[in-house]
Amino acid sequence: MKLSVLIPVYNEAKTLSDVIKSVSSVDIDKEIIIVDDGSTDGSKDLLDTRYKGAPGIKILFHEANMGKGAAIKTALKHATGDIIIIQDADLEYNTNDYLKLVKPIEDKRASVVYGSRFVYVHRWLWMWHWFQNRFLGKHYEIRYLSHFLAILSFNFLIRILYNANITDEATCYKVFRADIIKSINLKATGFEFCPEITAKVLKLGHKIYEVPIRYHPRTLEEGKKIRWTDGVYALWVLIKYRFVD
Repeated sequence: MKLSVLIPVYNEAKTLSDVIKSVSSVDIDKEIIIVDDGSTDGSKDLLDTRYKGAPGIKILFHEANMGKGAAIKTALKHATGDIIIIQDADLEYNTNDYLKLVKPIEDKRASVVYGSRFVYVHRWLWMWHWFQNRFLGKHYEIRYLSHFLAILSFNFLIRILYNANITDEATCYKVFRADIIKSINLKATGFEFCPEITAKVLKLGHKIYEVPIRYHPRTLEEGKKIRWTDGVYALWVLIKYRFVD
């Protein structure tokens, strides 16, 4: 089965080449679809000069910044693979996890797979270690607390609203059978893509299969873009799509 790797890009010039190299090195039948979402830091020029026309890579451009969800929707229109995976253009996630992420779909054990940073018993140890590093170590800043609590809130709300027990709704690594994600009317333009797609696949009756993945979080200073306001909006999106389409 062919994998389509969708990479939304906005101002990721520092890590973009490493991400493309890492994705390209994965030994799997794939195509890479990159959508630059109006970058102003040189990402667009890098893609245009170094990667445009490269075998197995499709490069698309938004003239202005429209948001992560909009970039994903643009990429979906050009995806020809049997399986779709979302890949951020930073180095937080490990592309070596691709093979175990697509395997449940290839084996027809699942149609939607999420790569979880917290799955199985050791997730709570991981979360405590992450909490210690972020809040009690040298990187202590109160703003990271909102990210930590938001993840727990998303998971709890999904259990209440959708009767689904997942451990990491906010993960980047979301993998879909192509026909499923393409059949969903996605309205998100920003980071609310994640809660919207989660809500809608659960409402359609698809179980989200989780597999453990590796994760190396970056700070806001290193380029992390999501803010606490995005978390509040994500909670609203989960509630809204429980009752509307």
